[in-house]
Amino acid sequence: MPFAFQIHAADNVATMLDDGEGNVQVLGAQPQEISLVEKIQRGHKVALKDVAADGAVIKFGIRIGHATQPIRRGAWVHLHNLASDLDQRSGTLDLHSGAPTDTASAYV
Repeated sequence: MPFAFQIHAADNVATMLDDGEGNVQVLGAQPQEISLVEKIQRGHKVALKDVAADGAVIKFGIRIGHATQPIRRGAWVHLHNLASDLDQRSGTLDLHSGAPTDTASAYV
């Protein structure tokens, strides 16, 4: 069974420690087992609770951003459904590479 890690008890996301699909064992602040609603790669975030659109996404016990759409428990939390409260450009980053899509690359 794949594992994820919840850093702080207030966190509503955990970080995947393995590539995962199906059930995942969450270690850390509040151990639990959750069912993923999609495949999630190691190092990415998974929602531990449902998060409403514009709801706070909490990691490290602090708000790291807000949901841009409803996020279901067990869903992948990333650039397609999360925006930073501090970086307005976070919504323009490439989903997989994190590269900016709102500017031309100097290395073409």
